[in-house]
Amino acid sequence: MLACVTMKMLHHAKCCQRLTIFGSVRALHKDNRRATPQNFSNYESMKQDFKLEIPEYFNFAKDVLDQWTNMEKAGKKPSNPAFWWINGKGEEVRWSFEELGSLSRKFANILSEACSLQRGDRVILILPRVPEWWLANVACLRTGTVLIPGTTQLTQKDILYRLQSSKANCIITNDVLAPAVDAIAPKCENLHSKLIVSENSREGWGNLKEMMKCASDSHTCVKTKHNEIMAMFFTSGTSGYPKMTAHTHSSFGLGLSVNGRFWLDLTPSDVMWNTSDTGWAKSAWSSVFSPWIQGACVFAHHLPRFEPTSVLQTLSKYPITVFCSAATVYRMLVQNDMASYKFKSLKHCVSAGEPITPDVTEKWRNKTGLDIYEGYGQTETVLICGNFKGMKIKPGSMGKPSPAFDVKIVDVNGNVLPPGQEGDIGIQVLPNRPFGLFAHYADDPSKTASTLRGNFYITGDRGYMDEDGYFWFVARSDDIILSSGYRIGPFEVENALNEHPSVAESAVVSSPDPIRGEVVKAFIVLNPDYKSHDQEQLIKEIQEHVKKTTAPYKYPRKVEFIQELPKTISGKTKRNELRKKEWKTI
Repeated sequence: MLACVTMKMLHHAKCCQRLTIFGSVRALHKDNRRATPQNFSNYESMKQDFKLEIPEYFNFAKDVLDQWTNMEKAGKKPSNPAFWWINGKGEEVRWSFEELGSLSRKFANILSEACSLQRGDRVILILPRVPEWWLANVACLRTGTVLIPGTTQLTQKDILYRLQSSKANCIITNDVLAPAVDAIAPKCENLHSKLIVSENSREGWGNLKEMMKCASDSHTCVKTKHNEIMAMFFTSGTSGYPKMTAHTHSSFGLGLSVNGRFWLDLTPSDVMWNTSDTGWAKSAWSSVFSPWIQGACVFAHHLPRFEPTSVLQTLSKYPITVFCSAATVYRMLVQNDMASYKFKSLKHCVSAGEPITPDVTEKWRNKTGLDIYEGYGQTETVLICGNFKGMKIKPGSMGKPSPAFDVKIVDVNGNVLPPGQEGDIGIQVLPNRPFGLFAHYADDPSKTASTLRGNFYITGDRGYMDEDGYFWFVARSDDIILSSGYRIGPFEVENALNEHPSVAESAVVSSPDPIRGEVVKAFIVLNPDYKSHDQEQLIKEIQEHVKKTTAPYKYPRKVEFIQELPKTISGKTKRNELRKKEWKTI
């Protein structure tokens, strides 16, 4: 029996290709491995027929989540929870859409009443995978406040930069990071509210758990225009500190329907697990908007550290149907003996954030019987290209353009290049700007303008398109390092290195790694007084220094001491030369 559910939000969006949601109402643990898509017939018709007209007013909480609550109450939705959370201690949380709505309205009242936040105020959210992270996302939607996520690996210096540059009015975090916030709060003139997720009280902070107990769940959602800023994500650049990528209520709230419906191929019967860190846009992609726009269940597993065996056990024990993770995670998983694990419910696996190599996809297929459908996108976009169910997968390819974008390979003048020729990956933005693209880099119009070339938004990635229309990633056109799904800019790492007394100069580039794809490598020119020191010990000291100065995931896993850095006539470091040296051996 098929259940056909049409959401009010999608009716408002006036989809020319009706975004109805088809889902088989079945037992959660039924083995249902289908390579055929559930939401469309084939790629060609999907791409040709899809069109989405954006309404003047749109709010994901009101127009999507609350509509699923109505469907739930009317018995027109499968019995899956909206949210399912576990941790390593045996604790478990399940919320229906109705419960999610009630709790998020309580949270919204705390933001608007106890914290006196107004529409457009900015809220920094730094929490691990705890249920309150999801409630904060929805509460910000309901109040019209601008959400700014951050990874829990941020240092005190990182948090200070984000608070000052964003002019945030409120921060939400936990016991671990609260002391760092207290130390820098006097330097942040816009910060007037601090909320802590903790079992203990802390002076100067509102205890969210206690406040939720007495908060009212009666709240009227703010009526937001589709083009109002909804969230800002810090993303690394090649020079300077991270920039703020601003997304609107429609660019992610509606734009990610492309991810949920077509790439993830979700229905209300599905349980979706995305392993991405809560500080990144990928969590917005696959842990919030994409699953919930399709009425699917968001599954979350909170562990203090990544453990491959725990991932395999979770996939085997719980009725997870769709799994999303970085290529590095899949590389680690296939190195394990997987014969004893039975993934009875798992039917669709996707990967994004870094290129996945054909050998990993082949090993995964041999061990699970499932393909990995690679996708390509950015903090600035929804899915740009992807491998979709029902189409031939070319191992190593990013797939074909998503319905959201017209993607081309262009030259330095913005001219479209023919198949087989390498160039810059671009998204056509003129004469009609597509939905699913960021609004701008906040407070940086020149940086925003620099992304445009002719009729195209330039992604910063190099690639080519083959004769069959498949896109292939070649390299970043800048110096960004993609390691284990993290985007790492060289500037912050070099800044941290140069603060160590032993370092006279440094340059940071990517270096190949069999597990993480690539890692940070630092080329360092030592100050004369340190050249006689034990080099192995000095490397460890420098690495520890970087971990303490900036987010630990950025530290250089490889270090090489050299006499001098290669430079141009004008004195600019030639990182490209160093990078070529690293990669020429593979």
